[in-house]
Amino acid sequence: MAYNKDNRENRRGEEPQPEFTEKLVSLNRVSKTVKGGRVMKFSALMVVGDGKGRVGYGLGKAGEVSEAIRKGIDDAKKNIVTITLDDNTIPHEIIGEFGAGRVLLKPAAPGTGVIAGGAVRAVVEAAGIKDIRTKCLRSNNPHNVVAATMVGLRSLRNAEQVAAVRGKSVKEITE
Repeated sequence: MAYNKDNRENRRGEEPQPEFTEKLVSLNRVSKTVKGGRVMKFSALMVVGDGKGRVGYGLGKAGEVSEAIRKGIDDAKKNIVTITLDDNTIPHEIIGEFGAGRVLLKPAAPGTGVIAGGAVRAVVEAAGIKDIRTKCLRSNNPHNVVAATMVGLRSLRNAEQVAAVRGKSVKEITE
């Protein structure tokens, strides 16, 4: 009798580890009044990351919460970007802007931990950053804060990347 290999592994209690961690940043319920009453719909802002410098975010909308979350995860997986990390922190200070959202991201010494608010924390932890200090400077709308954080993380460059663009050596850049 033939057995499916995946089923045998699951029977032993070995769950396959998912490639990405998924975090729900915000869940919003909206209602539309129609002739028969109110129609409820949901939107879910999701962040996915592998903890090794790859992170993405997406928005899912549906009539049920679980369906909105699933759509948000699918959208986030389509928008994954790779960010530049310096060990467990970021290479330099940067301000990310998107719409009215502005987020200050500062590198921190080892052991500091993640000092960040809810929306920024979700993105930073999904990306795998262990030591960072952040501050939302203007809007605290989760959609704009997540997008501003992503803009900031996407524009990070380390010394090797800057040296390659300028046509110089790393030693010349760091002096």
